[in-house]
Amino acid sequence: MLFADVSVLDENFDVVPHQWVGVCDGRVAYVGAADPRVSGSYAADPRGATASAASQGVGTQAADPHDASAYFGEVIEGAGRLLMPALYNCHAHSPMVLLRGYAENLPLQRWLNEKCFPFEAKMTADDCYWGTLLACAEMARFGVVSFSDMYYNAERSAQAVMESGMKASLGSAPVLLGDTPFAERVEYAQTEEMIRQWHGAGDGRIHVDCALHSEYLTTEPVVRDVTAFAKERGLRLHIHLSETVKEVAECRERHGGLSPVAYFESTGLFEEPVTAAHCVWLDEADMDTLAYRGVFVANNPASNMKLGSGFAPIPRLLEKGAKVCLGSDGMASNNNHNLFHDMYLQAMIYKGATLDPTAVTPQQALQAATRTGALSQGREDCGLVKEGMRADLCLLDVAGPSWCPATDMTYNLVYAGSGSDVVMTLCDGQVVYRDGAFPTIDQERAKAECAARTQRILGEL
Repeated sequence: MLFADVSVLDENFDVVPHQWVGVCDGRVAYVGAADPRVSGSYAADPRGATASAASQGVGTQAADPHDASAYFGEVIEGAGRLLMPALYNCHAHSPMVLLRGYAENLPLQRWLNEKCFPFEAKMTADDCYWGTLLACAEMARFGVVSFSDMYYNAERSAQAVMESGMKASLGSAPVLLGDTPFAERVEYAQTEEMIRQWHGAGDGRIHVDCALHSEYLTTEPVVRDVTAFAKERGLRLHIHLSETVKEVAECRERHGGLSPVAYFESTGLFEEPVTAAHCVWLDEADMDTLAYRGVFVANNPASNMKLGSGFAPIPRLLEKGAKVCLGSDGMASNNNHNLFHDMYLQAMIYKGATLDPTAVTPQQALQAATRTGALSQGREDCGLVKEGMRADLCLLDVAGPSWCPATDMTYNLVYAGSGSDVVMTLCDGQVVYRDGAFPTIDQERAKAECAARTQRILGEL
């Protein structure tokens, strides 16, 4: 596929007009200001090339420079379009699509104990499959190609992700109470089977993570066991961290005054690659620890506000050099997987909260939603429109009235853009959404299945 004369969000998160971007064999094979069909602008075999022919001293061209089919099967005209890296949702619970609109207007602990946990106790593996499949469709519609998920029946979520053509980092069985060693639990065998069957599947599209729900739904021996297991298997970890005032206060009572960050630091958890969701209630020492350890902080601005949890100190974390990414959370605490919405909130709310209009820049918000998100999942070759990177891309229609005038397209992208502007989403160069169609997902059946399954569970409750 060749995107011709299109605006591109480059690796510095600035919009550059009049670019050509070629995709071949799942990767970005060419980025430049010259049409690669013109003599001297592209190597003889783009499938093996990640640099322009000009830089290699090669002047070979296709047999017919006006026929891109020799290299790129389709030419996408770029007038009125913007091509950017696809988005990476770094904290989700995809099967919770079934709870959309159900657990409303409650603080976190009541939301969990009175609504979510009873509903989830009725969910089957098939329910999780259909919920994940519909979540994949929704995310692809809004330019997301990959998500970090923490939920039950992860093997069925993995099946849905594979069928959708998307990517995911999946962790299962996050609630581990009691002092029974991890190796003696059924969750240990389940995780081993997930690794055997799914880790690295689909040319690396599926990653298996070790998930620990939180300090309050695990015990210290289990945390140490799971950390050691992750280190031994070379896996990443995914946790909830310091989401509410109550969580932090009760943790300090249980662990001799230690905050959740200090507690997990004492267990050695942060010595391994960790994505920590929420991180709302942090003190200076907590933030220093997260920055020093290279923990990926997955901010969930919509969910944090909806549950009344607060505002993660993102500007201060960025000042300290912490790695900040972005997540939607589950659909019982956000209601949509439109990560453009969360990116907008990331860029806006801290200006008002800190009385500083420079608190989070559009470039920082874009980086959190793209490149840093990819890195949080261990996807080093993703998250940029750059030669040699995997072709995880989304194309936006920027010809509408809300985009005009384009005094600075980068600012428009964050402050005026929306997931509804996405017209195409590619994962590893394969189309997963295009102009209202989902080539890999029967969206209508997924919607019908999810609606029916939610009604069944509500009836059982």
